[in-house]
Amino acid sequence: MTRLPTLAVVGATGAVGTVMLELLSSRKNVWGEIRLIASARSAGRKLSVRGEQVEVVALTPEAFDGVDVAMFDVPDEVSAEWAPIAVSKGAIAVDNSGAFRMDKDVPLVVPEVNPEHVRNRPRGIIANANCTTLAMILSLAPLHREYGLRELMVSSYQAASGAGQIGVDTLHDQLSKVAGDRSAGTRTGDVRRVVGDDLGPFPAPLALNVVPWAGSLRDGGWSSEELKIRNESRKILGLPDLKVSATCVRVPVVTGHSASLHAIFGSEVDADRAREVLEAAPGVVVSDNPAEDEFPTPADAVGTDPTWVGRIRRSLDDPRALDFFVVGDNLRKGAALNTAQIAELIAAEWR
Repeated sequence: MTRLPTLAVVGATGAVGTVMLELLSSRKNVWGEIRLIASARSAGRKLSVRGEQVEVVALTPEAFDGVDVAMFDVPDEVSAEWAPIAVSKGAIAVDNSGAFRMDKDVPLVVPEVNPEHVRNRPRGIIANANCTTLAMILSLAPLHREYGLRELMVSSYQAASGAGQIGVDTLHDQLSKVAGDRSAGTRTGDVRRVVGDDLGPFPAPLALNVVPWAGSLRDGGWSSEELKIRNESRKILGLPDLKVSATCVRVPVVTGHSASLHAIFGSEVDADRAREVLEAAPGVVVSDNPAEDEFPTPADAVGTDPTWVGRIRRSLDDPRALDFFVVGDNLRKGAALNTAQIAELIAAEWR
């Protein structure tokens, strides 16, 4: 009888880890033992997965003994240290952080786009893309195959949960403060006055506001999130010279990243044909009937797996350009689901 591989979930108690356990409990079971790993302070907790209570063990080298696949849902610095340790113990690491995404010896995989890259893993590590990139790439890949992508201009509208649980807590705290003051937002500085100095992970108030910044500062005034969109899109699509310009904006949404895309192709596009291409694409749902107020929003996409696409229209000034709007749950396909799908591709090697 074929043995089912052993899976480790590193970061099982975090926000993405919680979603991962839900997915492991609802998707087709391809795993034998599932081992839950977290920091020492979480060791001993019991979490539900596949209808069973499983005790969390501390992150140590010995925790990877007998593990075949290890999924990492932890900060970059933790992955950078521990994914190679898991590999040294015989595991294949699937990493959801940014630690290895641009490493030339680590494939950056989206199963609907480039599943064949899973087997090319010289370091024993496979990287998961950034949540904003994942919200876009499922729609861009089939359009690229149809028309040949040349340039991409993106404005992202990123949810508070992209900054972690502290981002969500900060947004809710700020909303509570402004809810009692209906004049807030009508005068310069009044939102800052009501919210106070506790901005959490954001550089400005998020309630009643949008903040044109996400990530950390990089050369030339670009943010790390903007460069991730550029560099990861190039790598996933196999277009190292793709021209990309991105502006990342944080918006007062709990979960669900959105993006407005202006994509320029090598041949003339047709909006109706583009819609057909997207409707046939795996992992994509088209919601596009503005006459009936039908278009994707984070409030409708949250808790779902696909990338939702709408507002599909050909540019008025360039017959080679298409404008459209995408939304995806940044904790599901943007993090946990894509990681789980990569791991399932690896698990198939045991059959």
